Amino acid sequence: MRLLVVEDDIKISSFVVQGLRQAGYAVDQCARGDDAKVQGALAPYDVAVVDVMLPGLDGIRLVQHWRHMGVTMPVLFLSARGSVEDRVKGLQAGGDDYMVKPFSFTELLARVQVLLRRVGSSAEPTRLTCGDISLDLLTREVRRGSDPVDLQLREFSLLEYLLRNAGRPVSKTLILEHVWDFAFDPQTNVVDVLVHRLRSKIDPDKSRLHTLRGVGYVLKSSESK
Repeated sequence: MRLLVVEDDIKISSFVVQGLRQAGYAVDQCARGDDAKVQGALAPYDVAVVDVMLPGLDGIRLVQHWRHMGVTMPVLFLSARGSVEDRVKGLQAGGDDYMVKPFSFTELLARVQVLLRRVGSSAEPTRLTCGDISLDLLTREVRRGSDPVDLQLREFSLLEYLLRNAGRPVSKTLILEHVWDFAFDPQTNVVDVLVHRLRSKIDPDKSRLHTLRGVGYVLKSSESK
């Protein structure tokens, strides 16, 4: 999946782009609407995240141009303006969703994933697997092979997140936002502790859940170290 982020605020752009890349997506970025006007029309993007207040060509006119040119990729608007009138204006211009700043990256990622599912017309899976590890979202049962595994709430949430991103490294920042819903604190070791607890239950032989120094963690289906 390839995404386009159009945002002129350097801090916000870096935050969003880094988070999306850590979630496993290929991401391009533009700081000006005039540049994105051409970029979005030429490249086959799956979703665009567009700031409303851009220098030059603003986000509303940018998306209107895309729609006029037949560009159908879903668009998630970002804006500091959150009135009903502003939201309606963005949706009427051709946007598919609208988020008000400041925002949680976890929510932004969830909204992007919803737009991607609409494009792919794929149903949300009820069972997640990686190798011989399986998790049933309906019954909340977890198994390693044929053996049931009893997990606490946060352990279950962490495993679900790792399974949804199986094969892709996930950072401690993303785990904190997903499992605890708060910002990363470099002094905390809660992620390491939780990973250790989960590994002792689902991967005591350390063949599935791997630590990537300086990056985060990855759940693999093979037994390679």
